Amino acid sequence: MELERIAECINTLGDFCGRRDAESVDELPHVDVAVLFGGSIIAGGDIFAQMIEKNIADKYVIVGGAGHTTESLRQRVHEEYPDIETAGLSEAEVFNRYLKKNYGVEADYLETKSTNCGNNITYLLDLLRDKGISYDSVLLCQDATMQLRMCAGFEKYSDAKVVSFAAYHAKVVTVPAGKEAAAGGTAEAAADGSAGLAFDEDIHGMWDMERYVNLLMGEIPRLSDNETGYGPKGSNFIAHVDMPADVIEAFNVLKDEYGAAVRVANPEFASK
Repeated sequence: MELERIAECINTLGDFCGRRDAESVDELPHVDVAVLFGGSIIAGGDIFAQMIEKNIADKYVIVGGAGHTTESLRQRVHEEYPDIETAGLSEAEVFNRYLKKNYGVEADYLETKSTNCGNNITYLLDLLRDKGISYDSVLLCQDATMQLRMCAGFEKYSDAKVVSFAAYHAKVVTVPAGKEAAAGGTAEAAADGSAGLAFDEDIHGMWDMERYVNLLMGEIPRLSDNETGYGPKGSNFIAHVDMPADVIEAFNVLKDEYGAAVRVANPEFASK
């Protein structure tokens, strides 16, 4: 299959899953509570710092215990910032240390026990209730691959207005044969000079291409409102999500290309 078509399909899934309700942090409305979820890459910390510095919320919360992305976050932060000790820390604690070290800001509250997108939401709501925090509007910031599902999860349990702002926006481009791939590009493009795929710009802590595609493809079955999905007709973990025809088509194209790349849920991080 032509690389241009593969890149187009990856971007279709990326745009769908990585929902942003504003073009930039500067254009975000003021909300009662802003939340960063620890499943994000490091770029999520950079975006959250901007939100705090621009005073876009009354309260700031970081949510995340330990899940399938935690160890990579711990390793990446410690590798880049050796004086930030991350071993054994929850995602929320890692990001809060990152914010204090690099931006001199921190969250008002940390939720450190959740292990998956479902209890990220329910434990967040428990924290807001226990702390007596009233809210009519909430901004949610998660890794772009999981952003839409996080919003759908919140909308299942709360009628508050949700403002969605994914931690980053990635665009995948083709790399002509003989040219070096940008950061995060495929190993083939970077190593042997053959044509490949790459991100069009550096994104702080970005997944490698294979992992990014794996995460995106894993979202489509989860977001589907059918007997095997997470919607009301299936596991009922999230509110209904409309699945556009171009997203379904892109997923099927990529499934033919990548086969078993669809990420399955790890039972180790299931809600107890």
